[in-house]
Amino acid sequence: MRYTDIAIIGGGLSGSIAAAMLGRAGISTVLIDPHESYPPDFRVEKLSGHVQVERFLKTGIAESVLRRATFAGENWIARFGRLLDKAPSRQFNILYDSLVNAVRDEIPATVERICAKALAVETSPERQKITLSNDETISARLVVLANGLNVGLRHQLGIARKVVSACHSISIGFDMVPAGRNSFDFPALTYFSERPSDCIPYITLFPIGTRMRANLFVYRGFDDPWLRQLRRAPAETLDAALPRLKRITGAFDIPGELKVRPVDLYVNDPRGQPGIVLVGDAFSTSCPVAGTGCDKVFTDVERLCNVYIPQWLSSDGMNAAKIAGFYADPVKQACDAWSAAKAFDFRSVSTATSPYWTAQRWARFIAWSAQGLLRPLGGAFDLEPNVLGHSSSSSSSSSRSSSSSSSPSLSSSA
Repeated sequence: MRYTDIAIIGGGLSGSIAAAMLGRAGISTVLIDPHESYPPDFRVEKLSGHVQVERFLKTGIAESVLRRATFAGENWIARFGRLLDKAPSRQFNILYDSLVNAVRDEIPATVERICAKALAVETSPERQKITLSNDETISARLVVLANGLNVGLRHQLGIARKVVSACHSISIGFDMVPAGRNSFDFPALTYFSERPSDCIPYITLFPIGTRMRANLFVYRGFDDPWLRQLRRAPAETLDAALPRLKRITGAFDIPGELKVRPVDLYVNDPRGQPGIVLVGDAFSTSCPVAGTGCDKVFTDVERLCNVYIPQWLSSDGMNAAKIAGFYADPVKQACDAWSAAKAFDFRSVSTATSPYWTAQRWARFIAWSAQGLLRPLGGAFDLEPNVLGHSSSSSSSSSRSSSSSSSPSLSSSA
């Protein structure tokens, strides 16, 4: 049996950041994940907005990780085939597996990494026991469950899951290439839906290396025939849904495979569990349309590793009352509430046809247009194009008036 203070189960974004932070703090830590190198996975594809980047910087590893990304300092905002603004941006574009592996490179050698799967966890107010697929056993004071959407261990521990919104949104990722020319005119682009009936909040295009990557978001059922049509004829189907997009992009082709990922919004209830703490998607999911997933990951891990784990290790035991302090943390709760509110507000402003939401859509269109007109005169107020939810807003309020913030991205966390 191996002994450690902290055993992290799951080496995605949240687990790998936690391992890097705890290792740098000199805390005895073991990271358990079945993949020596994190495999390709369609999740986060960019980090953007001032607050999201600042949250990442609090982990202490962001600067070296972000050097691996493709930076875009300007993002074009468009709707109805009309360019509204060429807005300054702070976008760091990187595929999820590249992001996670960059984070893993920041994990100190003092952190033991075990390439295996956690098969079972036994918890108690004192020490926790983890049985691995390689027949090893780990004894830890605390287990950090950071295994994302995997449900096996949570079911085994009797942790209840509440589904808040099944198939709340669907994210679609693909490469886009200009037809008949070498490059697109824009450095990055966010193009918003033309009609609520299309069930498309927006498409965002951004460079990763020499590729132009596209993330398209839709509010449809996973069995919707439109998705099958999109797979069969992606460029034609996208052109029919957003017929004036080509006024901004020019003619384009969509080579290669489409990645399609539906997202359920859910919250797990780990109350009463001693010896184990849930972070990232293992605790609750977020909607990629609102782009708040990485905010939640960075907030969870920063608070856990900078505040709570050092406190917990300074006294005996690891009972449920001690761990409850993390879930009650006001910074974490504010971020979680903000993320949840954005998920539903973004869906409403994209698809609802009531007078209120129709007015909201037009108000944002007018605001972006005004910003674009004022920018050459030096009077732009930098309303970033998130409509209803992303990293540049640190507010946890669900108020509709706080709905305009930064550039959306696929950031569903890990």
